Amino acid sequence: MPSAANRLKAVAREAAGCTRCPLYRHATQTVFGEGPPDAALMLVGEQPGDQEDRAGRPFVGPAGAALDRALAAAGIPRETAYITNAVKHFKNEPRGKKRLHRRPNRGEVEVCRVWLQREIALVEPRLILALGVTAAVALCGRSVVISRLRGRVIEFEDGRRGMVTAHPSAILRMPDEAARREAFLGLVKDLKAAARSAAGASA
Repeated sequence: MPSAANRLKAVAREAAGCTRCPLYRHATQTVFGEGPPDAALMLVGEQPGDQEDRAGRPFVGPAGAALDRALAAAGIPRETAYITNAVKHFKNEPRGKKRLHRRPNRGEVEVCRVWLQREIALVEPRLILALGVTAAVALCGRSVVISRLRGRVIEFEDGRRGMVTAHPSAILRMPDEAARREAFLGLVKDLKAAARSAAGASA
């Protein structure tokens, strides 16, 4: 049987040709997840942004830089986590030379769940951390309020252990430095808790 790494590569190649929803029409490419095929911790964001869409890698733009800083502060090497998104194509609205980010709707999230579910099934993470509402909805299968679930281990729709936190982009949207620092520290705290829980589950 092919290794999990090779099976992930095969699924990524399959996803590259996905036309299950209209989002592929305005995207450069499918952006699949990356990381160890046996990662204990999986991070799931919303969707690729403009820079991710062009690079073909998740979390390499401004939100990715914020996530990298938070991972470093939490003592989690990025290369030890599997990082992906709930939606694999960049949903955007062209405005001249710019492409404005648009949040995926529930139908688009649902259609794209097939790829996320296959990633989860192959990686088999011990804990999944949902970054933001879109990822939380995709994993919980229902509407959620991040503030009500944040900080504790919950069970996702498929029975897997998970936690939820704010998306790193929320840090960038804060109105001042004090608010940005508070949001950053909150993300670091949640990343540390997720890593501890993933490590504990493996013991």
